[in-house]
Amino acid sequence: MRGNGLWAQLRRPPGGRDARIMLLAQGVDRTGSGVWAAASVLYFTYVCGMDAGRLGLLLGVGAVAGIVGSPLAGRAAERLPVRGLLIGCHLLRVATMGLLLVVDHFAALLLSVALTCLAERGAKTLEMLFATRIAGERRATYQALFRSVANGGYAVGTGLAAIGLAVGSTTAYRALIVANALSYLLAAALIRRTAEPAGRGLVAAVPSPAQEAAGGGLAAVPSPWRDRGYLLFVLLDLPMCLDDSVLNVGLPLWLIHHTGAPHAVVPAFLTVNTVLVVVLQLRVSAWAENPRGATTAVGWYGLTLLASCALIALSTGGGPLTASLVLLAAAALVTLAELMRSVSSWELAVSLAPPRAKASYLGVAGMSQSVQKSVGPMLLTGVVMAAGPAGWLALGAASTGLAAVQRRASLRRLAALEASAGAAAGASAAAVVG
Repeated sequence: MRGNGLWAQLRRPPGGRDARIMLLAQGVDRTGSGVWAAASVLYFTYVCGMDAGRLGLLLGVGAVAGIVGSPLAGRAAERLPVRGLLIGCHLLRVATMGLLLVVDHFAALLLSVALTCLAERGAKTLEMLFATRIAGERRATYQALFRSVANGGYAVGTGLAAIGLAVGSTTAYRALIVANALSYLLAAALIRRTAEPAGRGLVAAVPSPAQEAAGGGLAAVPSPWRDRGYLLFVLLDLPMCLDDSVLNVGLPLWLIHHTGAPHAVVPAFLTVNTVLVVVLQLRVSAWAENPRGATTAVGWYGLTLLASCALIALSTGGGPLTASLVLLAAAALVTLAELMRSVSSWELAVSLAPPRAKASYLGVAGMSQSVQKSVGPMLLTGVVMAAGPAGWLALGAASTGLAAVQRRASLRRLAALEASAGAAAGASAAAVVG
């Protein structure tokens, strides 16, 4: 890994000036998102007066809209400038946050939340594509910097939200919404200062001069929805995102209902996560600076998640202090798994996609986290935790097995892509000679 640590890398990130501006914009965006994440459920419950049923429907519709946002953004990026689309996503979020301040009808709130989630997931896909184009082969380092900035932003945002929540008035809640909207507006203004990254993806590949000389036309690139090899990668990537639900849903609920550990330990899980991401993300990214390294990280992901699940299963056997220490250790292991997954999933999503259709392919790959956020909590609460400690061991074993399958499938596809690229290069050389 190049560089001299986090701050040095932030001053000179892969991609230069545009990368610095984009990282700053992402930090501002995540600060606002942290404010809203901490306050949204309480706002809808206490200010809007929603019961549990309506709140669940609201969040469910938002999750589904988020799933749709990724492929829509990827498809649009094949034809339109990424920078303009990303600015549009942020401005749409500004508008939907403003809508929350002036409407109280459930249907209007439902529309606002759905559009917010759609724009959020679309923005994340576009950020991924933007970074891929400006950072090039050092995209893993850029991803590590982004993860550090994002976690720092979320931490600041939740701290700001705590002030408003402590006040607890309707005015305070509305102030938090305004702060979130302003973060999106500032992010859009910052992105406007960047240049459109080169390398717009095309649905149809442009023939090389050698191919044109040989009489070749446009070589159609398959749609990601028809590419079974890539869809297999995306399908296997779904369980690779379960660490998020384990940290945010599984660990807190398991502590509360199955151990004697004090409830005050729950916030420490996120503290451990935030600190480790900021400190270790750059180091872990060094393992996945190329596709082969990313496949190795996938294998370690499964083993690390298995170890964390084993600790969670064992946490029921001791007293409050023992349970607290064991669960904190499990949170640390889940975070290590998250660090490996975050860089390996992105690197493989890019590397396994055809060069001329990366935008639409990355849009499909971006669905993994959205689907996991919808299904993961239900899987943990309805299946894993219902089975007790054995459920956690089964989850860890299944994750390890699926990670091994993902690794082998990715290696096969990488080999096939390399062989195809070699054959194409040979054909071009023969055409030039001829």
